[in-house]
Amino acid sequence: MSGKVLIFSAPSGSGKSTIVNHILGLHPEIEFSVSATSRPPRGAEQDGVEYLFYSADVFRLMVRDGKFVEHEEVYPDRFYGTLKSEVNRIWAKGHVIIFDVDVKGGVSLKKYFGDSALSVFIQAPSVEELRKRLIARATDPMDAIEQRVAKAAEEMTYAPKFDRILINDDLETAYREAEKMVDDFLCG
Repeated sequence: MSGKVLIFSAPSGSGKSTIVNHILGLHPEIEFSVSATSRPPRGAEQDGVEYLFYSADVFRLMVRDGKFVEHEEVYPDRFYGTLKSEVNRIWAKGHVIIFDVDVKGGVSLKKYFGDSALSVFIQAPSVEELRKRLIARATDPMDAIEQRVAKAAEEMTYAPKFDRILINDDLETAYREAEKMVDDFLCG
């Protein structure tokens, strides 16, 4: 099973991390790929757990040195990326990699891994529902929420570039659909 990759992407607030954590709880052979970022930690996030945190300058040096499978400058000086060392670490254990990434990163990862990857776009029922979820999360100031909501509308246009689209309007239903997608891919 090593060499397989699961890619979950979505606009902020679509429930991507919640669904990824659910899948991780069901499959000990699947391991989360910790993405690198140049943004500061939010809330109780810890370096090496939710993200690998670097300054924008260090991130740029790592890009220059070819350390990434993919990377994006999502906002000015706000980089996100997948380190080659993280992919190698997980595959060395014989595990399947699961990614929780933004939509551009998801498209890049699918191009890189090809048929070894299942890419899933998680979609909230509406942009207004995304706004409500981000406000309820209470981890960002209102101006950051509005910036993310505006970006989400553009990100939704990426959905057709993914293997599967999962609409998350009911979490229990979304869990069951995600489980089936993952099981079918891993057994296929």
